[in-house]
This record gives sequence, C-alpha cells and structure tokens, in this order.
Amino acid sequence: MKTIEELLAEGVDGKRVFVRADLNVPLADGSITDDGRIRAVLPTVEALADAGAKVIVASHLGRPKGAPDPQFSLQPAAERLGELLSKPVAFAQDTVGAAAHDAVNGLEPGQVAVIENLRFNAGETSKDDTERGEFADRLAALADVYVSDGFGAVHRKHASVYDLAKKLPAYAGYLIATEVGVLRKLTADVQRPYVVALGGAKVSDKLDVIDKLLGKADRLLIGGGMAYTFLKAKGYEVGISLLQEDQVPTVKEYMERAEKNGVELVLPVDVLVSTDFPDLRTKASANPTTVAADAIPADQEGLDIGPKTRELYASKLADARTVFWNGPMGVFEHPDYAEGTKAVAQALIDSPGFTVVGGGDSAAAVRTLGFDEKAFGHISTGGGASLEYLEGKTLPGLAALED
Repeated sequence: MKTIEELLAEGVDGKRVFVRADLNVPLADGSITDDGRIRAVLPTVEALADAGAKVIVASHLGRPKGAPDPQFSLQPAAERLGELLSKPVAFAQDTVGAAAHDAVNGLEPGQVAVIENLRFNAGETSKDDTERGEFADRLAALADVYVSDGFGAVHRKHASVYDLAKKLPAYAGYLIATEVGVLRKLTADVQRPYVVALGGAKVSDKLDVIDKLLGKADRLLIGGGMAYTFLKAKGYEVGISLLQEDQVPTVKEYMERAEKNGVELVLPVDVLVSTDFPDLRTKASANPTTVAADAIPADQEGLDIGPKTRELYASKLADARTVFWNGPMGVFEHPDYAEGTKAVAQALIDSPGFTVVGGGDSAAAVRTLGFDEKAFGHISTGGGASLEYLEGKTLPGLAALED
C-alpha cells in the first residue's frame, strides 16, 4: 500500500486531497466528551496542509439512517479540529451538494474543510454496489487524491472507505500506517509471553477473536460482562449478571480447547456485585459487595472484577512481552466499578512488553480514568477493526489500498 510519505514526496501543492478520517466522537448535549479520534488524524491533516494541499476531511458520526439528522452533525468535530489545528476550518452542511462544492472551491492551498456526516447519504452504507459506487463517484468529484486515515472504519465496505479508494489515487495516512504496523506485531513474530485481556459486555462480540487467539496467545484474561457466560459454563451461579445463555456451549468448547492447546484461560476469582445496575448519570449506586466468583447471590449482578482478581490479572501481565487489551473489566463509567479496569490499565503500564489498547471502550476508559496515553505502547482508534484484523478477516478499507 502507498503511504502519505510517498504522496508528500510526489507533491500535493494546490491539490484537493480527500482525507477519510474517523471523527466518530462521543457527544453529550452537543459537546464532545472525548476528542481522541480527532487528535489521531491531526498528523496527517497537518502534514498535507503544510505541504500546500487543499484538505477535505470526511467522516461518519453515529448511525443516522441515510438522511440528515442534527444530533449526528459533524459540526462540533469540525470546530474542535479547527481548535487543535489553530486555524479556521470550513464546514459544509452537506456531503456532496452545493455546500460541499462551495466549501472545497473556496479552499486556498494549506486550508482545511470538513464536509457533513457521510452517513446522511444512504449511498455511504448501502449494500448495493451500484448505489454505493454512485455516491463514491460524487465524492470523487470533490478531490484529486484520496488518503485513508479512519482506521475505525476500515472493516466496513462503505463508499468512502472502499469504493472511493478505487476511484482516486489512494494512499494510507499516518494513522492507518501506524495501526497496521502495530497489528502486525500482534500477528507475526510475536514476542512471548503474549497475553490478551478481553472484557466488554457480550461474549458473542469476542467469540471469533477468542477462537483465533486459542492458537496464538499464551494467556487469555477474561473480564467484563462477558465473564459471566464463562462462569456459567463452569457451572457457577451468576445471579442476574449479564449472561448469554445460548453461548454457554461454545464457551465450554473454547475452555476445553484452551486447556488442550496449553493456553492459560484466566477467569475472575471474585467479583463486585449489587442488586441494581448503577445510574451512570447521577452516579447513584446500591452499595457494592465483593463475593467469590462461585458465590454470586441469585438476586445480585456482577459489575466489576474483585480485588483478588485484580491482583491475579496484574500478576499474569507482569512478565508479558506482548499485550493486547480490548474491553473494560467492569462498569468503569461509575467510580464504584472502575477499579478492575484501572488495575488492568496500570498492569499494562507496568508491563515490560509492547502494550496495545484495542480501541473502543478500552481507549475511552484510559482517557476517562486519567491515564497518560503515552505510557502505553499504542492506543488504537478502532476496536472493531482491531478485533477483525486479529481474527484474520480481510478489512475492505485496507484491501482497497493494497489493490
């Protein structure tokens, strides 16, 4: 795949460069609560602008249903991008209409514009190749060159991710190049011990990656809501904890395969439980108690790993040479249930190995809980994309660049 370094060497002065970013930031009452994804694309945008390109930044945000929806407008992200660049950023209130063309036509070399949410057009996410291709044609009319730098979207076969890369000279931005380089370290010539910590709500979201890792990782540490399906598979009472009963047979088979393959699969030995899920808005919470993992009361819900499990997981990470972490250990958004996620994050920092935080809620937790991002080897911007790469799947956005 060609990279932005090659593009800059060829020269971009005066060229219209379409940058497919991932500005899918969390919003609360119209304000950005975590600007990590915007900051991640800055090196690419700055390099292109400094080289004299007319930079057009595009992204999705949320899941609008193929039509404009004010709650999913990219305007707050465009304003934040301007603040981070310390320069004005034009904003077009449509994707391929008159406003987009006016914004692009008004750019001078070195200037930047953001067009409105790509998913306001049904062609962006269409399953129909023709409809998607037609939207990509309209996007291509805005630019001379395409730069892919939205890693969080490369696992989607969308018009701006896949089709557009085939219609313009295409290059990988700094973020994409970095993400791919990091993920290759997790799949080829891995330094061992290789430890993977997986959390999050649903075990079904992680089955494919667990299946793949049973042949690659040395240890798997399981936490979050998905842990209770594993505990149920061991025959434990899990009370009213999050449980995917239909996945218990698959989880049992994975546990047996882990033992057969010599992969250490580590489950919580104690958990924090409560009768009620905490109110994340008011931070109200029924007093949590700690119980053994095989002694969860029938009317209680597991909401975080307990202190003994935190120590256990830290010990399992202490000698790791390669670590991948995806998914929080509990309801980290509430202070009563954040200690498990904090403990895993700190263990990654203390680990002597190469540590990767696999995007999504894990990356959000690192920032929310106040950790120094530079203390980790790499914080990915794409949770789903990272997992699919580790599963060995072909990611359409990367395949298009390699073509």
